[in-house]
Amino acid sequence: MIVRKLRLQRGWSQDQLSQLSGLSVRTIQRIEGGQKPGLESLKSLAAVFEINVADLEREPDMNNEIKVTDNEKAVIEQVRAIKDFYTHLTSYVLVITLLFIINFITGTGYIWAWWPAMGWGIGIISHGLSAFEVLNFFGPDWEKKQIEKRLGRKL
Repeated sequence: MIVRKLRLQRGWSQDQLSQLSGLSVRTIQRIEGGQKPGLESLKSLAAVFEINVADLEREPDMNNEIKVTDNEKAVIEQVRAIKDFYTHLTSYVLVITLLFIINFITGTGYIWAWWPAMGWGIGIISHGLSAFEVLNFFGPDWEKKQIEKRLGRKL
């Protein structure tokens, strides 16, 4: 959708666009998801982006479609990976906390909750290293080298 493209071009989050336009974050999510906005929403967005309402209303056709560059796609992908990591980390903290509470309430004398904490913790560390591209053994560069190698091309 054109609203998402315009927002990304300015480097704004949905929350920032919400504050600038006076629309709710949920409304912006719906508009970016393809739901047709009302006239008042269009006017608010047009004012924020400093364009005509008509430019926001038009559906991009196949010849004049707004394209997302490869660089923008890569950034969007990395942001999603980081978001997924934080979601995973939040789940980990909540579940492991609950397991420790259960462990202490049952009072078995043996702290068994360390085992799932350590096992899942290894997965969290791996996910974090991948999301933040600290150790990227099998990333795009590796893939490209392997493809070129198998096709018999030199890099």
